Order: sequence, then structure tokens, then C-alpha cells
Amino acid sequence: MGIFAEAIVTTDTLGRRTGPRTRHSIEEKRRIVEETRAPGASVAAVARLHHVNPNQVFAWRQLYRRGLLQPQAAKGDAKMLPVTVSTPTVLPTERVPRTVASQSAAEPKQVSRLIEIKLSNGHSIVLHGRVDAEALSRVIDLLVQR
Repeated sequence: MGIFAEAIVTTDTLGRRTGPRTRHSIEEKRRIVEETRAPGASVAAVARLHHVNPNQVFAWRQLYRRGLLQPQAAKGDAKMLPVTVSTPTVLPTERVPRTVASQSAAEPKQVSRLIEIKLSNGHSIVLHGRVDAEALSRVIDLLVQR
């Protein structure tokens, strides 16, 4: 009679695992992927054998093909670069007061109405809501020049 060690796995009401995630080393991922590359091997069967989701094994296979499951990739051969710390930028100490959304004398007046312009070629332009009078004047001038 054998002794089986059972891991306590907590699940939610739908049977999904809620406990901490299992971390796999790069060597372990590489070994599992290499098992799936054997002739006649099934990714699903290998995943089941190692208690891993088949989608995860397919993701590891992509990393393997890109060379990201190599032992030297795990070592993190990152090079340190020299850094110079300069004086931080001085932020303004005063806040700019908010301007009231009222129109000043320098701003063009807004016209609020329905405007329809019929052109001699049969086309028409219809403007609804607020219209910038100055911009409308420039558009009309351009249309008249044509």
C-alpha cells in the first residue's frame, strides 16, 4: 500500500483554483516543453501529467521557439549603465487662477441658431448650435471668391 501526498487545493464554487499560483523554473518549463516535442507526444497529455494547463504549455512552447527558455536567459545578463543624477526640475509654487468661462471683449461672439447657406451649385451648408461668427465669415468669404 502506497502513501500518497495530497496537496490541499482551495477552489471557488465553479471549481477554479483560488490558492497561490505555482511557480515553475525556466529549467522545468524547458523540460516540459521538450517532452511535448517528442514524436507522438500530446501537449494536453504532457500538461495533464505535470498538472499544468495546456494553454500554459503552448505559451511556453512559443517562448522556447524564440529562445527565451535557454539557461542563459534565466541568468539575467543585464548590463548596468552609468547614471547621472541632476538637480530636479523646480515646480511652480503658485497656482494659476482659473478663468471664468465668460467671454471677454477680445473673444469673438458665438452665434447660437440654425444657419443654412444655399450655394449657387445647388449644395447647401447647414449649421446647428453655436457658431463662431468670425470663422463663419471667413468660410463665406472663401465660398464667394470661388
